[in-house]
Amino acid sequence: MQTLKGKTAIVTGAGKGLGRAMALEMAAEGVNLGLIARTEADLLRVTQDVKAQYPEVTVAYAVADVAEYDQVKTAVAKLADELKTIDILVNNAGILKVGGFLELPVAEWEQVFRVNVFGTYYVVHEVLPYILQQGKGDIINVASTAGLKGNAKLSAYGASKAAVINLTEALMQEVRKSNIRVTTINPSTIATEMTLNAKFTDGNEDKVLQPEDLAVLVVHNLKLPQRAFVKDFGLWSTNP
Repeated sequence: MQTLKGKTAIVTGAGKGLGRAMALEMAAEGVNLGLIARTEADLLRVTQDVKAQYPEVTVAYAVADVAEYDQVKTAVAKLADELKTIDILVNNAGILKVGGFLELPVAEWEQVFRVNVFGTYYVVHEVLPYILQQGKGDIINVASTAGLKGNAKLSAYGASKAAVINLTEALMQEVRKSNIRVTTINPSTIATEMTLNAKFTDGNEDKVLQPEDLAVLVVHNLKLPQRAFVKDFGLWSTNP
């Protein structure tokens, strides 16, 4: 297994939930962090948590809505300038809208795609040149088991995550010969603010996956020898 100490990672949706958990888990390995989220207060809290627990780790953040390309360009340029290198990208920012096919407003359906699909594309588009220049690196895109098959009242979310799965595999095939590892993650329900608000856990949030479960797996994947990588993986709870 390779060490991650001294590497630099950009994490989107880093203000809470999965993004926060992955940031902290990588910081425990000595990874410097560039955090992106829409809410500065959330980013400040994560930054303070990291610095309190891992004072040797460098942390920078940028406020941006990944659905807005100009904001993504500005955020990535700022973080690249402050951190000097980018070795790892974790595309985690996403939104969930639940509703019947005719119930969900068109504007909300479109917004799910703007954040989940275009947001992923925008961030990769801006970060990839830095990783290509270095000659190696990792890109991890968080999709969902909802993208593997259709589910009632999840047409927007499921279709957006299916697009992320396809986009990620296409990217993987394109850059793998450049020594860049690209991985798709398809987690099942995880107890985050997003799923709790959608009432996906039925009040049993302690029995479903926790953000830390995925964070540990992401770090282990990153620590694989550079010659190897996991193309995609699913993470499921033992309590369906």
